[in-house]
Amino acid sequence: MDMRLLKHFLALADSLHFGRASETCHVSPSTLSRSIRQLEESLGVTLFERDNRHVALTRQGETFQAYAREALEQWEQLRLSLQSEALRLTGEISVYCSVTASYSFLYALLSEFRTHHPGIELKLHTGDPAEAMARVLAGEEDMAITPRPRRTPEALAFKSLTRAPLVFIAPREAAPWIPSTPESPSAEQWREVPMILSEAGLSREFADTWFKALGVAPRIYAQVAGHEAIVSMVGLGFGIGVVPKIVLDNSPLQERVRVLPVKPELPHYDVGLCVLERRLRSPLIQALWDEVIER
Repeated sequence: MDMRLLKHFLALADSLHFGRASETCHVSPSTLSRSIRQLEESLGVTLFERDNRHVALTRQGETFQAYAREALEQWEQLRLSLQSEALRLTGEISVYCSVTASYSFLYALLSEFRTHHPGIELKLHTGDPAEAMARVLAGEEDMAITPRPRRTPEALAFKSLTRAPLVFIAPREAAPWIPSTPESPSAEQWREVPMILSEAGLSREFADTWFKALGVAPRIYAQVAGHEAIVSMVGLGFGIGVVPKIVLDNSPLQERVRVLPVKPELPHYDVGLCVLERRLRSPLIQALWDEVIER
């Protein structure tokens, strides 16, 4: 729709001067005059009383002035609303993470995103973090919250969310197999300790490396998928476990276990968001990726 006639009318109604109104509208005075005549012919009334010296609104012109202002305001609101709707991203993004990550990171990660992009539907899948990166690489998930591996695959982009230490945890209650001096470990102390470790993943790699450096093969009591279950089993007194501190801090069972001051300490690792580089060509994926502030 051509709203220029209304704009030309309002410019003249405000200034009551053809020269100034034409400058405001960036048209010639003759073009402005034609616009006014076209409006008057369409309405069948005179909008301005004019002679060589003066321009004044008629009563009908004053009535039409109120209409023209409201019409232009509504037009602008409608135009912006339609443009916003056309530009709004819609679709679905799947995110994979552990149970702990779902309430440790997701609220901060997604709350602002949901406000900015209400048309995007988010599907959350939880499970063992050791599987997260493989699921993204296989195309089963769009994104995942996962520890950064020692060597990140070239196909993946990774943004760090936090650094999390790995810790040894033991039951609160005393047991004969709990090392008495964990700060000075020895192969003899740890040889018969029942260990509850992850089946796979970075925490298992670091634990295996720690025991290898000590010169002893760990006595595996249980191999578990998911760190949350390790806290549960340790709290029940089945053995000593290795978990990220962030899992322990968010566990409802943290009062049932204690951290062993083991030396040397296990390495920290980065927990972050990963995605296939090629998937960043998707406007939906890129929108969520852009929301993440790397730490």
